[in-house]
Amino acid sequence: MIRYRLPADDLEYAVLSLLWQLGTVSVRMLHERLGEPAGRAYTTTAKVVDRLREKGLIERRREAGGFVYSPAVDQQDVERARARHLMTRFLGAAPHAAVAALVDAVDEIDPVLLEDLERAIKAKRGPGHGT
Repeated sequence: MIRYRLPADDLEYAVLSLLWQLGTVSVRMLHERLGEPAGRAYTTTAKVVDRLREKGLIERRREAGGFVYSPAVDQQDVERARARHLMTRFLGAAPHAAVAALVDAVDEIDPVLLEDLERAIKAKRGPGHGT
């Protein structure tokens, strides 16, 4: 099992997402695609890459006289972990009350979405899940 820490902010997540999209690339390419358009310095992109490597999210290897980086974790694993983290922070110490309020809000905004959620819950529980 790979141990890693989640991206801390939107920029770290954007760099990791670009790596999932592109595969193996240099910091220069990441900077050209993500840093330059946002007006960031090259050193900012390089620092973010270093942080992601320290967190165990990306790997580095030497290639053609320089380093290239690639994802070290599966995107779905990170997305699940981010969702769990977000829901834990969102629901707080009283998850039942928060979930009830969320259901009410979804029902008011989009009743069809509430039906979709109900189907997803039933599918998740499925046969033999103790229901």
